[in-house]
Amino acid sequence: MTPTTIDGVTIRIMRPEDYAQVKAYMEAEYYTSEPLCQSSGEPVHQQNEEINDAFNQSIIAEGTSLLALDENDGGRIVGLVLACASYPDNVNAGTLNLKLENVEDNAWGRMYHLLMKAKREVNLFERYDIPKALYSHVTSVASWKRGKGLGSRLAATLMELGRSNGFPLMMAFCTSFYSARQKGALGMECIYSIDYADYKDDEGRVIFTPAAPHTKLRVMAIKL
Repeated sequence: MTPTTIDGVTIRIMRPEDYAQVKAYMEAEYYTSEPLCQSSGEPVHQQNEEINDAFNQSIIAEGTSLLALDENDGGRIVGLVLACASYPDNVNAGTLNLKLENVEDNAWGRMYHLLMKAKREVNLFERYDIPKALYSHVTSVASWKRGKGLGSRLAATLMELGRSNGFPLMMAFCTSFYSARQKGALGMECIYSIDYADYKDDEGRVIFTPAAPHTKLRVMAIKL
């Protein structure tokens, strides 16, 4: 993929040597704004940190993740997408393969349980009869760059990258209302959703209570 620059912001493929800056960016921008992390009141970026680092680095190594860099601000990260291949025999995508019973009872663990439930129930590969899919794992735009179309540009660039790499379909798990709306505007279809109000623990307590309009997890997909 050839890097593209619009209004001083360059989008290029993320490289393994970018990870230190990517991790710092995510702590400052992603974990503080993603609805489930934000509403948990817990330091999610510090939970299962070693596992997260290994998983994110394995994703980056696939060459399907993107960075948005502000050329007018010294190449500062202003957005990113972490994305990887997903296969029928690898429900968890990437190399993250934890037994649910071994996941800690913290915000990170509760989110992991929710995502695994969605992945099982969406039954993506039987639904579309495909051998693989491009899984958009994390999308983030810096707080001072939101509302300017950068998120849509990142998603559209990822679709093109997916097509050029022979992926028949791209999917994304959207915990944010705005993320789902943005991807819907690009032609992605909501194929599955879970209302947060209906997702409860064994004692009947609602597990996630993000502020409106973030009321559900949506799985979005588009044929490439």
